[in-house]
Amino acid sequence: MAFFDEILEIKYEGKDSKNPLAFKFYDSEKIVLGKPMKEHLPFAMAWWHNLGANGVDMFGSGTADKSFGKTLGTMELAKAKVDAGIEFMKKLGIRYYCFHDVDLVPESDDINETNRRLDELSDYILEKTKGSEIKCLWGTANMFSNPRFMNGAGSTNSADVYCFAAAQVKKALDITVKLGGRGYVFWGGREGYETLLNTDVKLEQENIASLMRMAVEYGRSIGFDGDFYIEPKPKEPMKHQYDFDAATAIGFLRQYGLDKDFKMNIEANHATLAGHTFQHELRISRINGMLGSIDANQGDTLLGWDTDEFPCNVYDATMAMYEVIKAGGLTGGFNFDAKNRRPSNTKEDMFYAYILGMDTFALGLLKAAELIKDGTIDNFIKEKYKSFDSGIGKKIREGKTTLSELSERACSLKKPENPLSGRQEYLEGVVNRILFS
Repeated sequence: MAFFDEILEIKYEGKDSKNPLAFKFYDSEKIVLGKPMKEHLPFAMAWWHNLGANGVDMFGSGTADKSFGKTLGTMELAKAKVDAGIEFMKKLGIRYYCFHDVDLVPESDDINETNRRLDELSDYILEKTKGSEIKCLWGTANMFSNPRFMNGAGSTNSADVYCFAAAQVKKALDITVKLGGRGYVFWGGREGYETLLNTDVKLEQENIASLMRMAVEYGRSIGFDGDFYIEPKPKEPMKHQYDFDAATAIGFLRQYGLDKDFKMNIEANHATLAGHTFQHELRISRINGMLGSIDANQGDTLLGWDTDEFPCNVYDATMAMYEVIKAGGLTGGFNFDAKNRRPSNTKEDMFYAYILGMDTFALGLLKAAELIKDGTIDNFIKEKYKSFDSGIGKKIREGKTTLSELSERACSLKKPENPLSGRQEYLEGVVNRILFS
């Protein structure tokens, strides 16, 4: 059964096209810096938003029909979502999808029945994707929606709830491997606290680390050779979450010896909630060798919550792709963890949103490649720090000096020359020149 039969395959028509159902910048086979655009940009569909989110919010009911002709909460609907999702991805040329366990199937009161449903539906996905390029980018377990996780999953105060969290992770890993997933994500939706008055932070963090360590051990034992990811977020739904930002998460991984198996899955909207730019979180991950995957969305800086909007900011996308190129690409991909705005509630709107997101990152890729080829920024940064290339600066970098030697030099100079100008406004002009030329 076709759910989008009135919409044809979305093709690249170029920047002058007025066709709303065509790509203006995403040309999958275009060679950029030596490889096709589709290899730079392995896009993924978020199962939960695209096939499940119907526009409901805390002030109103849903506005979009995501029943796909079936009854809510049934396996028939779960299979209809598979059919619709595959059709959607094929028409857009998207090769990957991401999922939570309970996105795929309705959760039962009995975890054994939920697991049976996951086996049944994953078999159905494999059957329907056979012979195509479509496969899983990453999987994860939803350990934040069910009331049992009100105090967290790995951070729960109940040993039995902890066991249920472990069971969900185990099954989600099984399904991820079965579906060919490149990664597995931990998003600590409720791994944090509302008040320190009732929280043992040390115990909770140690238990989270133990759950992650057991997940790595189990994943490797069943043949999972991809990366595990942490997806940082500072708050919401908990007031304070332990994976506050990239730097915090990286420090946590190193403290508990998990840094060899984990990388970061950076979400743009989460970066702004933490008070950072998207590029900042990518840069911190990159320079630590831990940039793995990206949730491609954006937030509204005027609103203090996770709005999960489709990305349209080309400046941010350009600076994001600058970091991705410098990192040599991603082990994961670009998951559109984004949803249509509530009034955008038609089938066509689903396609318009993905076209917008894919074109935004395609244009960002092209402009980032121009920035790198231009060389002005890289050359300026090299020049800015040239005092560390020789003499006392080189000795500092190589760890071949002492505090006394440095103090003696400072006393002999009496006062230093002013550092080279940072020329921020000049460099911002360089970016504008390349963006709008």
